[in-house]
Amino acid sequence: MAQALLEMRNIDKVFPGVKALSNVDFTLHAGEIHSLMGENGAGKSTLVKVLTGVYPRDGGTVRLNGEEINPRTPKEAQECGISTVYQEVNLCTNLTVAENIFIGREPKKYGLIDWKEINRRSKELLKKLSVDIDVTKSLDHYPVAIQQMVAIARAVDVDAKILILDEPTSSLDEGETARLFKIVRQLQQRGMGIIFISHFLEQIYEICDHITILRNGELVGAYEVAKLPRLELIAKMVGKDLNDVKDMDKMAEKSVPHEEVFIEADHVASFGQIADVALQLHRGEVMGFAGLLGSGRTETAEMMFGLKPVTGGSMKIKGKEAGLRHPMDAMKAKIAFCPEDRKLAGIIGDLTVRENIILALQALDGMFRHIPYDKQVELADKFIDRLKIKVSDREQLIKNLSGGNQQKVIIARWLAANPELLILDEPTRGIDVGTKTEIQKMAVELAKSQGMAVVFISSEMDEMVRTCSKLIVMRDRKKVAELTGNDISSEGVMRAIAGGDN
Repeated sequence: MAQALLEMRNIDKVFPGVKALSNVDFTLHAGEIHSLMGENGAGKSTLVKVLTGVYPRDGGTVRLNGEEINPRTPKEAQECGISTVYQEVNLCTNLTVAENIFIGREPKKYGLIDWKEINRRSKELLKKLSVDIDVTKSLDHYPVAIQQMVAIARAVDVDAKILILDEPTSSLDEGETARLFKIVRQLQQRGMGIIFISHFLEQIYEICDHITILRNGELVGAYEVAKLPRLELIAKMVGKDLNDVKDMDKMAEKSVPHEEVFIEADHVASFGQIADVALQLHRGEVMGFAGLLGSGRTETAEMMFGLKPVTGGSMKIKGKEAGLRHPMDAMKAKIAFCPEDRKLAGIIGDLTVRENIILALQALDGMFRHIPYDKQVELADKFIDRLKIKVSDREQLIKNLSGGNQQKVIIARWLAANPELLILDEPTRGIDVGTKTEIQKMAVELAKSQGMAVVFISSEMDEMVRTCSKLIVMRDRKKVAELTGNDISSEGVMRAIAGGDN
């Protein structure tokens, strides 16, 4: 091929205690749409931030049109011709469309900002992208799809040679996505190199020419889209050999569902989050949501807990309309939720283990019915012992515990509230192997011995296969398969994610 537009070679990036990138290569040619793929923590965002000057690199070289560059800030990267359009549009919604396009580089006349010229050029720019709107109106007057186009117009007008689109379709419907892709292809034909980051497989295979896969901060490889079957792509992303996926260990005894249905979703949707999910979760059942990051796993769980609104279809709890308007409704319906990010949305670091454990129960009782201290001690000691939480004593600050023990405290908090449905979102991420096994067994045991309904979400396919008695497989915000019994296997999940035998 012709000389590459962008060459990143042997890129290293180290954070305290973590090597985020190790000897990573990435190549982009002019007129190419290149996808950067990998699961959560693979290093995609870090590589982009190194390229755009957000992070300094700790090793390697970056060349643009054969010349070495070293952008130290996003502004320097933009001056080199590298522009980024992020998932969350990072423009000023209170300013006009034209002001957003030219902010920081306004044309002037006689020492004053030439508003007439700004408005004229903005309108011309957007027309080239097939967008005809009033550029003098504030950005918040327009939907997210138009805001994305405005962000792209700004990127194009700064003489970008490389355009990075980071999850650009996450908030768009099918029509808006098709419109965006039309624009992207126009930019491709003009010779722009485009880095396209998305978790939507259908879109990757529709619009991209090449795929570079990262895993755990290392390069897996770069491939032509037309020559990489979807099943093989997924296997490379999750780090499995296609010949070995049938041989994964399964937990000896899984839970057996009761006849009683606890929660039922009839083709539910949540605008911009979930497109179509139908399921039944029985008491005594461990149900997993399988799929790649961005498939809608977490969003579906959050909808069950009232964190996401149901905007289509219906959801019932014990045969009655759920009516979950916010998490307190879910808590009163005996639903518990252990979030994916335990540090941000789970623990309160400056409170003790005891205080963290009684939080959910105290919230249910209300602020004016304080749980007696003796009762708090009783509950804390009970669950410290039951879950084998390693603490110096119950008054130890939770922020000083290991990640695995913090996770156990969050689970204890919800078990203290006697839930009938326990949702565990990535409960074993970032914790040691022994604690992982304990949490997996606990999920199964709660379903078997107490008849609890359990939702278990994990990026590690092995533990999903071992733990769950039913798997809902998701892709591109939709349910694409439901696996039970002997059909629950890593190979079955990967084929469902890939869309059949592709």
